[in-house]
Amino acid sequence: MKAMILAAGLGTRLRPLTNDRPKALVEVGGRTMLEITLARLRDFGIRDVIVNVHHFADLVVEYLKKKNNFDMHIEVSIEDELLDTGGGVKKASWFLNDSGGNPKEDSFVLHNVDVLSSIDLERVIVAHRKNQALATLAVQDRETSRYLLFDDRQQLCGRRAGRDHAPEFVRSTTPVHARAFSGIHIISARLFALMTEQGSFSIIDAYLRLAAQGEKIMAFDADQYYWRDLGRPENVAQAEKDIANKLISG
Repeated sequence: MKAMILAAGLGTRLRPLTNDRPKALVEVGGRTMLEITLARLRDFGIRDVIVNVHHFADLVVEYLKKKNNFDMHIEVSIEDELLDTGGGVKKASWFLNDSGGNPKEDSFVLHNVDVLSSIDLERVIVAHRKNQALATLAVQDRETSRYLLFDDRQQLCGRRAGRDHAPEFVRSTTPVHARAFSGIHIISARLFALMTEQGSFSIIDAYLRLAAQGEKIMAFDADQYYWRDLGRPENVAQAEKDIANKLISG
């Protein structure tokens, strides 16, 4: 299985840590976010990875070269203009959509570089294949600024900004469960043939459109696992404490 690491963002929430480097090269407990994410993927047997870059792109390229790609097959997708999550994935389709003729390798992992978690990717992959889903999203029951809404069958049916805003539904259903997305997906390469969006766009927008058309965008319950957003300096500091206290390996 292949994977893509989303690392092209400007990292504005992480300033001043990103004043002279991309967020992928910000260190957490002595290792960069990029190294931590690559190590997690490698632990699950994934060695073919593409990383999208934009902000200080040359530093990421130089870093990977210096580290000999961590003994993995790593490609870099340079975005001259930010393409957001959906556009970034679409640009990398040449790499992700090539399964070498093996039908068991027709899905890939999409992983934000700025999240630290113990989510069991193998279990997410098993659930994804069992459900024959177009995409499977690891989600949790926690506070967030943007919720995804799922029905009783764990299928995506809408979204909502915060706790108090009106929901946006793409399918009528009750009851509805609001979950926080972890930034970790398993995606069938079949998605590329269904992407009508162009340029810069959110992959969540594509998911919602396709869910409205009956495609299975599924939730994977990841409540039992450690997860932390590394998008702010205070979150990085807390993650380092968690690593020191052995709540998570860094």
